[in-house]
Amino acid sequence: MPLRIIFMGTPDFSVPVLNALHAAGHEIVAVYSQPPRPAGRRGLELKASPVHEAAEALGIEVRTPLNFKAEEDRAAFIALNADVAVVVAYGLLLPKAILEGTRLGCYNGHASLLPRWRGAAPIQRAIMAGDAETGMMVMKMDVGLDTGPVALTARVAIGETMTAGELHDALSETGARLMVEAMGKLEAGDLPLTPQPEDGVVYAAKISKEETHIDFSKPAKDVHNHIRGLSPFPGAWFEAEIGGKPERIKVLASAVAEGSGAAGTVIGEDAMIACGDGAVRLVRLQKAGGKPLEAGEFLRGTPLHVGLRLA
Repeated sequence: MPLRIIFMGTPDFSVPVLNALHAAGHEIVAVYSQPPRPAGRRGLELKASPVHEAAEALGIEVRTPLNFKAEEDRAAFIALNADVAVVVAYGLLLPKAILEGTRLGCYNGHASLLPRWRGAAPIQRAIMAGDAETGMMVMKMDVGLDTGPVALTARVAIGETMTAGELHDALSETGARLMVEAMGKLEAGDLPLTPQPEDGVVYAAKISKEETHIDFSKPAKDVHNHIRGLSPFPGAWFEAEIGGKPERIKVLASAVAEGSGAAGTVIGEDAMIACGDGAVRLVRLQKAGGKPLEAGEFLRGTPLHVGLRLA
């Protein structure tokens, strides 16, 4: 018998999982997502989340409680009489009443190789740390932060130039396949659960605005990892004086290069920047209010002359 599933998710990352579970023939009895948020330049319009829009396209009821503090929201969840809840980047910590509110519990699709990178930003943190691989895990949720036993794992290699955006897409598709497999095993009663090891716990804190600034005093490899780990969003940036005024410029792609000089100084006409050790070449850039451009096109409109110091 197909499972009666409550799906809980919010961003683009979660949409392939919802679609895959629906296509696999499971009954999605309701979708929970974060409430619509202000959008547009003036923030006057409310925009539904990607999961909200995807669920409506499938004809599935969508619920958007702010949290589950209200007893009526908890009761409404339990009243769905679901077999299981599937949670992928929902954006709320779930109370015990919700974790135990279905027949088989809640299963989370998490984008790391737990216990490494528990928390909010596992994709970005893995790249920023220079990890060579990560993965998707399906785990049974408990009251801790990504601490529950693991059911299934799929490993994904992180290429040396792979950005967070590229890894996001690869993990999202991998997660969709893995969750369908997990729910099939759960339906058959043979989904394994293995406790996470106590060693190797690392937390993936939410990305702060302060740390998006590029520190060229670090080694070139670290600067490169920082740039690609924050690309395309929120974007790593530096400031440079262009035409007599400071401009903030995002860097969306880079490459480690050979070169030396004072850290943060332009040392090549092809946007090569000296770092604390070695250099990086800026490959894709974006001015405030502009569109992303490859370095050659960007430099024709905004030259970064040799000797210019970036802050």
